[in-house]
Amino acid sequence: MELWNKLRSLDAYPKVNEDFYSRTLSGGLITIFSSVAIVLLFFSEIRLYLYSATESKLTVDTSRGERLHINFDVTFPALPCSLVAIDTMDVSGEQHYDIRHDIIKKRIDQLGNVIESRKDGVGSHKIERPLQNHGGRLDHNEAYCGSCYGSEESDNQCCNTCEEVRDAYRKKGWALTNVESIDQCKREGFVQRLKDEHGEGCNIHGFVDVNKVAGNFHFAPGKGLDHAFNFLQDMLNFQPENYNITHKINKLSFGKDFPGVVNPLDGVEWKQEQTTGLTGMYQYFVKVVPTIYTDIRGRKIHSNQFSVTEHFREAIGLPRPPPGVYFFYEFSPIQVDFTEENTSLLHFLTNICAIIGGIFTVAGILDSFVYHGHRAIKKKMEIGKLG
Repeated sequence: MELWNKLRSLDAYPKVNEDFYSRTLSGGLITIFSSVAIVLLFFSEIRLYLYSATESKLTVDTSRGERLHINFDVTFPALPCSLVAIDTMDVSGEQHYDIRHDIIKKRIDQLGNVIESRKDGVGSHKIERPLQNHGGRLDHNEAYCGSCYGSEESDNQCCNTCEEVRDAYRKKGWALTNVESIDQCKREGFVQRLKDEHGEGCNIHGFVDVNKVAGNFHFAPGKGLDHAFNFLQDMLNFQPENYNITHKINKLSFGKDFPGVVNPLDGVEWKQEQTTGLTGMYQYFVKVVPTIYTDIRGRKIHSNQFSVTEHFREAIGLPRPPPGVYFFYEFSPIQVDFTEENTSLLHFLTNICAIIGGIFTVAGILDSFVYHGHRAIKKKMEIGKLG
């Protein structure tokens, strides 16, 4: 019995006989409000416990020798698809001109409706016996090696496409003034395609694969109408100063998408002013921040975020800037790591106890203040009546 008495003396929660309880209206109201607050905060903690939260931290980017996919979807409402070329170059010296693989061009009319969708570089009708590099026509059971029409650098050089013929002429510094006589260009329907697409627009989407170093990629109009195609400029009225580089960026991202990513150029549209009639170079200066997103299962997504500023440079003065839409990008040395984390069970239980105990204590203090304040006022009123 002595042991039980000692244990009773340690009771931190002494009980009061119900006969001594005094229940008040203010106490009932405070109890209701505190109970509602406890329930709301309890379910809030349940939601935080069940759903993962994302933690972020900054580290130094130590990756080396990686490559990057730049995904894009850009619409040019006033430039035909045959005139728009995509080029890339970087500080390491790697350059790619008129990229055609992994890119799809859609011809669109003035209302934005799709006329035709095709992978770039697809030709048209076939030439039965195209000219060979040896000067004769292609015979049966003979491998095709197209003629460069006098611009070949060696006897074994082949020009199997219109682009290869044009490049060979450019290297020689010659002007290709009769495209319709070139079998490769006739087979690909180059001239006819330009005529058919006059007055149309173009939607270009796909991706380019680049080194993870500073560089730029750009959409350059007039690739097919350089100095070697002056007669086409006159015939179709495609002059460099007439290029309208109005464009809308439907999507632009550097790497894979991940939850919560925001690409600031998605949906951005720029219209060239028609008052001056001058084209120019529209430049986007992009700062790319490497990002690693780790989900709740530990799977990592290596991607990038970016910020951007923009500037339009009119084709005024000499040397005139080449018309087009240019994206100059460089990489930040700081990497952002996002990690999905769940709240631990012990942390959840601690928060629940803090909510219940904290609200219960605060409600008790408030109730005591109201109760004793009410009694003091009532007592003063009674003394005043007696006086």
